[in-house]
Amino acid sequence: MPQTSAIGPTHRLVPSPAGRTHLVEQGEGPLVLLLHGFPESWYAWRHQLPALAAAGYRAVAVDVRGYGRSSRPAAVDAYRMLQLVEDNVAVVEALGERSAVVVGHDWGASIAATSALVRPELFRAVGLLSVPYTPPGGPRPGEVFARMGGDEEFYAAYFQEPGRAEAEIEPDVRGWLAGFYAALSAGTMPEAGAPDPHFVGRGGKLRDRFPVGLPPDWLDEADLDAYAGEFERTGMTGALNRYRNMDRDWEDLAGFAGAPVTQPSLFIGGSLDASTTWLADAIEAYPTTLPGLTASHILDGCGHFLQQERPGETNRLLIEWLAGLR
Repeated sequence: MPQTSAIGPTHRLVPSPAGRTHLVEQGEGPLVLLLHGFPESWYAWRHQLPALAAAGYRAVAVDVRGYGRSSRPAAVDAYRMLQLVEDNVAVVEALGERSAVVVGHDWGASIAATSALVRPELFRAVGLLSVPYTPPGGPRPGEVFARMGGDEEFYAAYFQEPGRAEAEIEPDVRGWLAGFYAALSAGTMPEAGAPDPHFVGRGGKLRDRFPVGLPPDWLDEADLDAYAGEFERTGMTGALNRYRNMDRDWEDLAGFAGAPVTQPSLFIGGSLDASTTWLADAIEAYPTTLPGLTASHILDGCGHFLQQERPGETNRLLIEWLAGLR
C-alpha cells in the first residue's frame, strides 16, 4: 500500500487573472488539480493531498477565487464561471505543466466540469464529487430557483441578494458553519420528514433548520477553526458571489448548450446527499453527457462532504481511477 509522503504540503501564491491564487501542493508526478466547494477552502482536500502524493501524483489544492488567500475582486460579476476556468488555466501554466487532471467537489465539481468542457486540450480528465455534470442550457437558473419551494425559498435564491446571507452568517461565522456542515452530513442531517435545511421559511433564516450542538464525525475543533478562521478574516461575499453569477454563466455558456464532456471522467456521490438524489436524472444521462465516464460510485450512507466524511474510501477510488488513466 502507498505510504504517506514524507514531504509535507507546500503553500504558494501564483499569478492569476484576478491577481493571485493560493495553492497547496504535495508530491511529484502527473498534476491533479483539486477544487473545493462552498463553504470550504483548499483545506477540504487535506486527506487527499498526502494520499495522492504517496501514490505518485503532484496534488495541488487551490483556494478558489474569493476564498482564503486567493484574490477577492470586489465586482460581483468577477466570479463568472469562465473567469474561474481561466484561474485554473493560470495555475496549470504557473506550475509549468502542459496538462492536468481536474477534480472538484460541490461547486468545485461544476468548475472542474466546465474547465474540461471549454479547455479540453489542457484538462485531460475530470473527477466530479457530489455534484453530477449537467450540460449548459435549459431554463434560466434564476427562474428555476424562484419557482422552487412554494412558500419557502430555495437556498440558492436566498443567496442572490448581495449582503443578505452575509448579514445572517458573518455575526457568527463559526456557529453558522458548524450548523451548515452538520445539516448536510451523514449522522447529523435532519431526519426524513423534518424541515429541509436547503430551504428558508417565510421571514426566517437558513440556519433556523441547522442542527445545533451536533458536529459531524468528520469535523473536529481544529478543522472548524481552520474553516472559520479564514471566513472570519475574509468575510463571506467572495464565496457567495459564485451563486450570484449563475444567470451570467447561463448566458456565457450558451454556445455549449447540451455539450458533453468527452474526456475520461469519474463520479462519486453520497447516497444521502441531496445533490445526488435531486439530480438522479443527470446521473442517468451520463452515457450521453459523460461518454468518457470510466467509474461511477455512490457511497452508501454518506452525505455531502464525502472526501472528508469518507477520506479512505474516496482516496482509494480516486487513486484507482487515476491509475487507469495512465
